[in-house]
Formats: sequence, structure tokens, C-alpha cells
Amino acid sequence: MKALLLYPQFPQSFWSYDRFMEIAGLKAVIPPLGIITVAALLPQNWEIRFYDRNVSLETDADWDWCDVVILSAMMVQKPDFHALIQKAVKLGKKVAVGGPYPTSVPQDSLNSGANYLILDEGELTVPQFIEAINRGETQGIFRSMEKPDVTLSPIPRFDLLQQDAYLMMAVQFSRGCPFNCEFCDIISLYGRKPRTKEPSQILAELQVLYDSGWRGSLFIVDDNFIGNKRNVKRFLKALIPWMQQHHYPFTFITEASVNLAEDDELLHLMTEAGFYAVFLGIETPDSESLQGARKLQNTRHPLVESCRHINEAGLLIYAGFILGFDGEQTGAGERIQAFVEETSIPQPMLGILQALPNTALWNRLKQEQRLGEGDNIHPTGDQNTLMNFIPTRPIAEIAKEYVEGFWTLYEPSRYLSRCFRQCLDLGSRLDHKQTMQFPIGKGLRLVTQLIWHQGIRRPHLRQQFWGQLWTVWRKKPQVLNLYLGLCAAGEHFWEYRTLARERISQQLGYDILSEPQPEKDSILPVERELVATETR
Repeated sequence: MKALLLYPQFPQSFWSYDRFMEIAGLKAVIPPLGIITVAALLPQNWEIRFYDRNVSLETDADWDWCDVVILSAMMVQKPDFHALIQKAVKLGKKVAVGGPYPTSVPQDSLNSGANYLILDEGELTVPQFIEAINRGETQGIFRSMEKPDVTLSPIPRFDLLQQDAYLMMAVQFSRGCPFNCEFCDIISLYGRKPRTKEPSQILAELQVLYDSGWRGSLFIVDDNFIGNKRNVKRFLKALIPWMQQHHYPFTFITEASVNLAEDDELLHLMTEAGFYAVFLGIETPDSESLQGARKLQNTRHPLVESCRHINEAGLLIYAGFILGFDGEQTGAGERIQAFVEETSIPQPMLGILQALPNTALWNRLKQEQRLGEGDNIHPTGDQNTLMNFIPTRPIAEIAKEYVEGFWTLYEPSRYLSRCFRQCLDLGSRLDHKQTMQFPIGKGLRLVTQLIWHQGIRRPHLRQQFWGQLWTVWRKKPQVLNLYLGLCAAGEHFWEYRTLARERISQQLGYDILSEPQPEKDSILPVERELVATETR
């Protein structure tokens, strides 16, 4: 069997770092871990060709060669995903799909013409697909209500990657999250009981990456790395001597819940192992909204203090914020802005709430008849898309706070100031083991481009750029790589804030920052189908 594995293109988004990738000479932030794990699950006698279409495109010869096309996608990849299914159908190729998007909304894939739906987690459903192929079946939907034992998951096919095209490599330690946030689809996809790999498994994956020549940053892609604290500490205690023996070839970034701040032992182990940053789902500083969304772990301690404690341990903070919770009061956007400035979080991901399929939020809104209909019912996965449900305050008000918040937070001088303050605030535990790493060639190119764009070409940033750079080099040189990387990422966000404004304005039918809002009684274009749902 000849299988063509394709990973669809991402549209320009918050996480795509397009301009940063361009000036660094890179193509994508991280590789698609899911589909290269699927590749490891396929029979050894299958011939495989793989393309991450964010890095390079397949050819007509690849399409002619293959017997089956296998795709994996998230919701944000929807346009290219469906285009690839339709191309396969047109060429008479069988197409199999999997990943979070088909698992959440399988009918979309069927409507586009997919033959095989490999849903849920591949360790259990890929074997079902292979058995069906061996029986000569030409279609099928393969599901499993059970969750696989990830200690049996194979090492991903890292050899299929064009490694020098990526900013980071990726590994996964655990799946699932113990919390019960109403809006989150992680628990519906992967369950509330975190399942972890054995330390020896992850060390074997790291050894494969090390032997392949990778040196630099590594994203541990768990949705909550600390969901099982006992097991994550076991892993870190094994990782530290491995890193020492290999002279710290990698640095790590991951996602975790805010209660990380409550565990000093865990913070110490992470920094000792070479972690330099963590992404936190803060969502909002409004405790009422957090309680309403069942994100109770964010209400146990003051969020500002939690962020400071994590910084003091030596970890940079990235964070997500959301507008549009039920019961949210006017000014939520301004309160998020104030929180970000107080904590100096450099890259806040501000988004508008979407009801994701099969979440508790989706089910509640469906029962309340507040979900949209038609094209408005399914989320896009993009942070600058208006909600797919009827909110409790006017959509125009939420949209205005989103656009104003994003525009202000990523004003170039403000952004550079937060990068500077966050790096200086990192605690004394930070050392050379924990800074963002770049391959020497890519790093030199990045620094050269950064000096040109921010130190020379833009007169309004020139003094700030050189002044902050001098201070970082003099006071905390061990964060210099990290600081320069954050500065360079600003090139992406300064372009993206314009795109975010344009996208929201297009949905509203007017530019929210330059034109007066419609009267409260008028109906925006985006609201028509949503309001129709409510009035039925």
C-alpha cells in the first residue's frame, strides 16, 4: 500500500508567526506530532510519503503514486483540509481522515467525500482502519470509546520531518486534563484522567531527536503538562540527569494550569531540567467569569501573585485570555489589558469565546437554543472570529473590546516594553540551560534582520530597542537569546493586529475602531442568523 500523508496548511493566525518565520528563514513553528505518530502505527510494509504543507507541497507525481491519502487536521485548518479531500475524490483516490477536527465534527468530512474516518485516538483506531483495508473495505468509520494506554504509543516518525524548517521540535508526555472547564474540548477528546508515558519512553524519543542532530527548543505539547503531578515529577527526575549527560542539547516549553504556582518542587524540577517558558490558560482576571466557566483552579489564589511566583522560579509566561463569557461585565477587555501590563506577559493570546462541539458549553447553549445555525454553528478555530452563539451582552461591544485590546496590547512600544520587563523579572534560577535556542545560522540571520527592522529602519523604536538591548546584555545576559526572540516575534504581531482588526470589521460590516457603532437596537450582519435562532 502506498500512502500519501498530508498535513493541511494553516491560515495566518496568532500562532503562525508568519513574519517571524520569514525573517528567521523558517517555515513553521512546530511539526505535526499526531500524523507522524500515525505514520509509526502504519504497517512496516506500507510505502509512505509525508508532506507538512506548511513546509513544502506535494507534487502531481505524489498524487499519481499513492493508493490512499491520509489527512489529519484541527479546525483552523478547515479550508485546506476540505480542498485536499475534494482533490483526492476528483483524482479517484481513497482518502482517510483523522485528528481533532474530524473527531469533533465527523459529518463535515463525510460531506466532503472522505472514505475512512479514523476518529478518537489513533493507537486504537488506526489498527481498525488497517484491518478494514486488508478486508478490501472501501469505506468506514472507526471509533473507540476507550482511551489507549499511551505507554504503548510508538516513537513518532521524526525521520519524516524536514527538521531545519521548524522553530521547535515536539514531543508529548500526557493526554487529558483533570479539570472541568466548561468551554474546553480537551476533556471531551482525551478525558479527565491524565494518561502519561513512562519516563523511559520520552527519553527514548529525545534520544532519537538528539541522534538526528536536533539542537534547540522543544515543545512538550501536552494540554496540561502537570495534570498528573506525581508522574510528571518522575519524568523530570529522570530528565535532569539525561540533560546533564547530553550537555543540555534542548530547552523546553509546555502548557500547564495556573496551579503550577502552588508547587515549588515542580517549579524547581522544571527549571533544573531546562524549561524556559510555560503557557497558562488565565482566560480572564474576572473571578465571576472564571467561576461561571468552571475554571475554579484559577480562583484559588490571586492570579497576579501566581504569575509572579512562576516568573521568580525562572519561567517566562505566555498566556491565553478570552472575551465573551456569560455574565461578563462591560470593560472585561480593559481589565485584561491592565492584568497583562501588571504581569508583563509579553504575548497574550486574546480571543473571542467559541462554543466547541461536544463541550459542556456547547451542550448547555444547545439546550438553551443559543447556538447559531448553518454556517454560524461551527467554530473556525481562529481567535478573531465572532462567537457562534448568542452572548449575554452585545456582540458589537465584545468585538470592540477585542479589537481595541489586541490593537493596544500589540502596539510596538508597549509590546517591546513587556518583553523587556518580563525577561528582567525572571528569577535568579534562570541560567544558560533555560534560554530559547536557535541554530547558529538561523540565529545570526534573525539577529541581523532584527537589528535592521527595529534598531535602524523604524525611528520610533530605535532608541527603545538599543536601550533595552543594552540593559538586558548588561544586567541579565543569560536571557539575551530569549529577549531577542520575543522582540523578533513582534514583527508578526504588529502585522497580525491589523489582520485581526480587518477580519472582525468584515464580520461586523464596519471598522470598529474608526466608525461609530450601530444603534443598540440595530442588527449586525453576523447577528442575523443567531437572532433568528433565538426567536424560533
